[in-house]
Amino acid sequence: MSNASLTLPDTPKTTRIRGRQARVAERAHQGEGLGRPYIVRNIPSYDVMSLEHLIMVEQAADRILAETGIEFRDDPETLAHWKKAGAKVEGLLVKFEPGMLREILCSAPAQFTQHARNPAHSVEIGGKSVVFAPAYGSPFVMDLDRGRRFGTIEDFRNFIKLAQSSPNFHHSGGTICEPTDVAVNKRHLDMVQAHIMFSDRPFMGSVTAEERSEDSIDMARIVFGDSFTDENCVILGNVNVNSPLVWDGTMTKSLRAYARANQAAVIVPFILGGAMGPVTTAGALAQSLAETMAGCALTQLERKGAPVIFGNFLSSMSLRSGSPTFGTPEPAIGSMVIGQLARRLNLPLRCSGNFTTSKLPDAQAMMEGTMSMLAAVHCGANFILHSAGFLDGLLSMSYEKFMIDADLCGALHVYLDGIKVDEDHLAVDAFAEVGPGNHFFGCSHTLAHYQTAFWDSSLSDNEPFEKWEAAGSTDMASRANSLWKKRLREYQAPVIDPAIAEELDAFVTRKKLAVDDAWY
Repeated sequence: MSNASLTLPDTPKTTRIRGRQARVAERAHQGEGLGRPYIVRNIPSYDVMSLEHLIMVEQAADRILAETGIEFRDDPETLAHWKKAGAKVEGLLVKFEPGMLREILCSAPAQFTQHARNPAHSVEIGGKSVVFAPAYGSPFVMDLDRGRRFGTIEDFRNFIKLAQSSPNFHHSGGTICEPTDVAVNKRHLDMVQAHIMFSDRPFMGSVTAEERSEDSIDMARIVFGDSFTDENCVILGNVNVNSPLVWDGTMTKSLRAYARANQAAVIVPFILGGAMGPVTTAGALAQSLAETMAGCALTQLERKGAPVIFGNFLSSMSLRSGSPTFGTPEPAIGSMVIGQLARRLNLPLRCSGNFTTSKLPDAQAMMEGTMSMLAAVHCGANFILHSAGFLDGLLSMSYEKFMIDADLCGALHVYLDGIKVDEDHLAVDAFAEVGPGNHFFGCSHTLAHYQTAFWDSSLSDNEPFEKWEAAGSTDMASRANSLWKKRLREYQAPVIDPAIAEELDAFVTRKKLAVDDAWY
């Protein structure tokens, strides 16, 4: 059973809870509030760069592609694709004439559906849609009780359960944390199985080897069927450029495996300014555009019309120490321009997220995270990976930060809805009822709207100081610590067909028995 169908005993408190759940469900049905499968933005994305300067960035990317080129390593089939398409191939180095990649990308869909095993949770990616997914890839996890430690499969499952339990997310994500207690060559099986069993939302698969990508897709086929999977997107794969200007075979083979199966690859350079790219934002934008276009175009050479997401991960660094920095203003404003570039290519966008280098779920974490998250919202990102849990420069997934970020995602649902303007919301009749100098607290307009007028935080304390002090003077991280434990205690897995669960289990068992454990 899903959490929405839990049966609560009749008490005044649970009556209020049921009423609130009903209101949330009704607003979700209307495409508003929390609990909807994805957000349709009702505020515009923002163009911060002039057309003249956008064209200069595009021309710089074209020069990089034509004059310097990109290396494609350890994947002869990719080199054959480029040679057949008309690129200049010199050993591992590939150079592209201006306009070539844009022409290839014309076959990529501007918008597509990623189906969930519960059809009510399928998401649209592209256009005005916005999809929130948890953070991805941390080797460590942390919480206030046990501190920082290597992630385990139990932690991995816990984060899936926490995401599934929250109406603030739309997607189960991918490698939320590395389950380091499972062999490297087998953990992808446990991770994909966990997404399917503990969530009924869309999910991501493995990309760390071609065969692991294919295993992930095969597990999705068990859930959705072969023919449906061949015709529809049911799984995403997040692939990274080895910046600067290198695509390695591990990534291109996985990229092609997803495209070959008509599944979406998310193409993401990781440009750390001053290390894997120039320190100047304009130069990083040109590099990002060149690297991403090449990866996106490769999906179309593998299978014309395959869905693909234009991704981006800009970051800065401390030039005094060489340490990466996240949530800083330069990558944030750079993300805004990436949004413009992706729209000019007519491709869905994955950009930015809730980034921070803080080691605790503290003020630094929220300052940096909010800056980068708002950049994602305003640049027009359709798929926002790293929406929750990101700490320690992505090295750690934090239970408390996850809950705090989930709260921010809830607020952003309302923010993206914009302002509704109609006769009722303009409230002219309420002014006539209240009159000058009186308050609106008890008027009929307020009573009609009080249950849905404002977003309600799960973690913020809005009580008077004395009441907060009497309750223990807790901070938000402490309240988040209590909330994630409560959510895990109350979690109930969504229904799944027993035959599918059995077939998945047999697939995982068979695959694990076929090879010895490898730990690196």
